[in-house]
Amino acid sequence: MSLLQRLLALLAAAALAPASLAASVDDLLPVDQAFVLSASATSRDRIEISWKVADGYYLYRHRMDVQVEGAGFQAGKLQLPKGKAYRDEFFGDVETYHQDVTGSVAGRAAAGTGSVNLLVKYQGCADAGICYPPQTRKLVVALPGSGGQLPAGLAGRINAGGLPLFGKATGPGAVDALPLPQEQAFAFEAIAYDGNQLLLRFTPAPGYYLYRDRTRMRLEGAPGISLDPPRWPRGQAHRDEHFGEVVVYFDQVEVPVPLRRRHGDAAEATLQVTFQGCQKDGICYPPMTRTARLAIPAGKAAGASASTSSPDPSQLPPSPLADVSTDTASASPGDTPPPPGNPVGATLADPAAPLQVARTTPPPAALRKAGAAPGMLAALLLALAGGLILNLMPCVLPVLSLKALSLAGGGAQARASAVWYTAGVLLSFIAIGAIALGLRAAGQALGWGFQLQQPLVIAALVYLMFAVGLSLSGVFALGHRFAGAGHDLTSRSGPAGDFFTGVLAVVIASPCTAPFMGAALAFAFTASTPLALLVFAFLGLGLALPFLLIGFVPALARRLPRPGAWMETLKHFLAFPMYLTAVWLLWVLGKQRGVDAIGLVLAGLVLLALGLWWYQRLRLQVAPLHRTLAILVLLASIVPLAWVHRLQGNTGPASVATDAVPYSAARLAALRAEGRVVFVDMTADWCVTCKANEKAVLAREDFRASMREADAVLMQGDWTNVDPAITAFLEQHQAVGVPLYVVFPSDGGAGEVLPTVLTQKLVAAALQRARR
Repeated sequence: MSLLQRLLALLAAAALAPASLAASVDDLLPVDQAFVLSASATSRDRIEISWKVADGYYLYRHRMDVQVEGAGFQAGKLQLPKGKAYRDEFFGDVETYHQDVTGSVAGRAAAGTGSVNLLVKYQGCADAGICYPPQTRKLVVALPGSGGQLPAGLAGRINAGGLPLFGKATGPGAVDALPLPQEQAFAFEAIAYDGNQLLLRFTPAPGYYLYRDRTRMRLEGAPGISLDPPRWPRGQAHRDEHFGEVVVYFDQVEVPVPLRRRHGDAAEATLQVTFQGCQKDGICYPPMTRTARLAIPAGKAAGASASTSSPDPSQLPPSPLADVSTDTASASPGDTPPPPGNPVGATLADPAAPLQVARTTPPPAALRKAGAAPGMLAALLLALAGGLILNLMPCVLPVLSLKALSLAGGGAQARASAVWYTAGVLLSFIAIGAIALGLRAAGQALGWGFQLQQPLVIAALVYLMFAVGLSLSGVFALGHRFAGAGHDLTSRSGPAGDFFTGVLAVVIASPCTAPFMGAALAFAFTASTPLALLVFAFLGLGLALPFLLIGFVPALARRLPRPGAWMETLKHFLAFPMYLTAVWLLWVLGKQRGVDAIGLVLAGLVLLALGLWWYQRLRLQVAPLHRTLAILVLLASIVPLAWVHRLQGNTGPASVATDAVPYSAARLAALRAEGRVVFVDMTADWCVTCKANEKAVLAREDFRASMREADAVLMQGDWTNVDPAITAFLEQHQAVGVPLYVVFPSDGGAGEVLPTVLTQKLVAAALQRARR
């Protein structure tokens, strides 16, 4: 088949897909016709369970199970043949059966046992993308050699396979009623209540329910008018088979949607709403899209005193006032939301959407409310300040202190050294920014500090910090000179040495996050690429600024202590902050990969120290064999890094404080539905600011007293390792890394984002506001 023929076939399939999918719900078979269940005993120690699968349907292998009820038959696990490998939207990598399948249960029947009671569980879907809920059936199987005697009352209740059933469908999820068409199961209406608010009405049919957090809204055709987050009323917490704890509506619900206007003129617009719902104990419909033509009257532009009161639901008449149409080309569960335009939905008003719900960027109003997106000038100034403070971080200060003292002599040579050092810093920061932006553009959800979520990076940084410490301690000299220490402080290593000292400064600064950096990086990750790289350049400029000032302002250079023999003692002393930084990173690695990783890296550090010490002793000797052996020892020290990379991560639950609940989007939704105040703390073991806040505020009794007074729940998310759920939460609140603190009020309103550096007074005030 030629490329053109393939393209035509794909276009034809795409054209036919909406019609086939629209009819799929109406044509759905009852579950007992889609999967005909039967069982029989081939002997007294073996029972076979068979499913006859209808064309266009399939069963999940991992959702099939058989249990024996009562005594008389000791059974093993259900044995099934290998299924067809399949990547499922909900369950990941699974195996399925599109054809008839037979499993077996081996066991041993007690003497005198004539029948066995089985509890059979299974779940399947239609190829059209609609899944049945988990099914449970009870069967009674007669055993050979028992005379065929069954318990009294079962006579006449034998299915086509010769098996008696306790009813046609029993247990959770057993439904016989055929599902309604989409338009009958979920009615939708919309009006322009006034010039500044829309009013939406969703009406599930009896026995059906609507997901709050599977809703998307988009307004088209009205330039200068956009949607603010919808004001959902309190829903009902519900345990969903696919999404866990969610908020749903079983009855009719009216939802006010404020409008944000740049002008006050009347306008014609089209509202597009995508939502999803299920039949109680029945099927879940794929996402449905409805459109409504709206005549929006004149209103008040943003900044004017527009009304914020909720409309009276009685203003919405029983029949639709808007031209509402149905998009039958509904996507399957988990598909992406409508294309970019002006999307807004539950995931914008509430961060508690299930993990399967694709996320969108909050509207500008939400960003201004959270204070997370500064202007360009403010972002550049914050980046400059953040880079400047990086010089004081414990992992950076020792090396940079010695470098600064090396410029104390001043003159043209000091200026050239400062310029080359600054070039190394700037280019390194721009390179890190380009990598981060490129990964985000490729779909990777990450923020500042993402490199510290990789155990191999952590282990490599441990090696680097330890090696720098050894050099400061005099065990070896890096490149025969290190940062101008000792006698070499009065000499220069040339442009290349100065440049790579700048690169080294950026590398060893990577575990640190200074104040002011968060807001600047939030701007960078949402701005255009040139502006984003400019922010990273200003971070580098802040880090290099002290050296530029020392190199170009002779008065500052003259204020520095003159180099001398005392510098050797200082150099040895400054090695210990580097060792402590290595210990801290080693602790983080243990959190990520366990004690085995710590042991491997410690062994590697011993080899590294041995190799560096040996090589240093041979520096002035002609001993090629010994030099080669020293290099081999250094190479051997790298082997543990490869072993660390292969270790499995900790599979237990994320580490949280004893009085906190682990972060879960579903759990957050349930707590908010209950009307609780929720304090969300997103942290990581490698985050210095996070640990400082925990020690200064979050671990103190004053904080716990404020939480009790507000009847608040502390929810903590651990971002030490890669966690897509936490990354989605960070992105939703325009945070590019941790820490992130959000206080959600009891009335269901938007959460308040707190500054990255906490005080008890600030937290207590936020909790009181959330309580009201």
